[in-house]
Amino acid sequence: MKRRIIYIVLSFILLISLAGCMSDENDKNSETKPIITTTLFPQYDFTNIIVGDKFEVVLLLPPGVEAHSYELSPKDMKTLLSSDIFIYTGEAMEPWVSNILETLEKEDIYVLDLSENIKLESFNYPSHDDLDHEDSQYDPHYWTDPMNAKIMVDEILKAVVSIDKNNEEYYNQNANKLKDDLDRLDEDIKRVVNNSESNTIISGGHFALGYFANRYGLEYISPYEGFSPNAEPSAQAIAKIMKIVKETGAKAIFYEELIDPKIAKTISEQTGIEMLELNAAHNVSKEQLETGIHYVDIMYKNLDNLKKGLGYHE
Repeated sequence: MKRRIIYIVLSFILLISLAGCMSDENDKNSETKPIITTTLFPQYDFTNIIVGDKFEVVLLLPPGVEAHSYELSPKDMKTLLSSDIFIYTGEAMEPWVSNILETLEKEDIYVLDLSENIKLESFNYPSHDDLDHEDSQYDPHYWTDPMNAKIMVDEILKAVVSIDKNNEEYYNQNANKLKDDLDRLDEDIKRVVNNSESNTIISGGHFALGYFANRYGLEYISPYEGFSPNAEPSAQAIAKIMKIVKETGAKAIFYEELIDPKIAKTISEQTGIEMLELNAAHNVSKEQLETGIHYVDIMYKNLDNLKKGLGYHE
């Protein structure tokens, strides 16, 4: 009897100990990671690569949504207010941020405007004399130049280290590897451009790759004016693009991601040239996000399409 009582007591103590261990483990698992909220896919991707599993990284822009049409919702504002770091592209891309900056600062949230150390440009594309466009405002799509992407990586790294100094070496290693990948991408793009028959991108979409074209000495022709997804090109502008296609013997008409390529489709049907995507990487589809696509992957896919469209020869 005495042995049985001792056994029951010991079993009870063991159960209490196990419960305590499980409780401790659950407490560890329930510890929340610092949160970084980002607006567009490039900074979301770069941040994820730098921080690994040490932060939770949030993309405000829902998958598949066109970036220029995004509006801040109350739910998104709640997400922002729970963040440790907020990373955005700049005033030109996200003008709504100016309305909430004071609130974010009061909540002691680290706010990073990635455009601050970028040389912003105003591109009056297309450069072809036959097409007249008004001078544009500063182009917000600076991330399409891989060298600007490297600057973004450095600025994100600084912000992350300011929150978590203990893992600085880990973040530095990840950032350096990412910058090496961007350097290789830059060299590969140069090689393709230098060995192609044409240096002109003819697009049926908005001209969101001005920084890209400028870095690699490419002309960029589009029937659109400005960056608004709601803008429509004139019939005259489309007719002039078709004339350029025929005169230059262009091999392809490029179109942009996440928008119905109806203008590119019209030009393709009327001229018989191939349609190819040229992705400015504002955002990605739900499927792409789930499969873990990266900015560098998108740019290499662009490079494959540029090889076809520009007439690349090894």
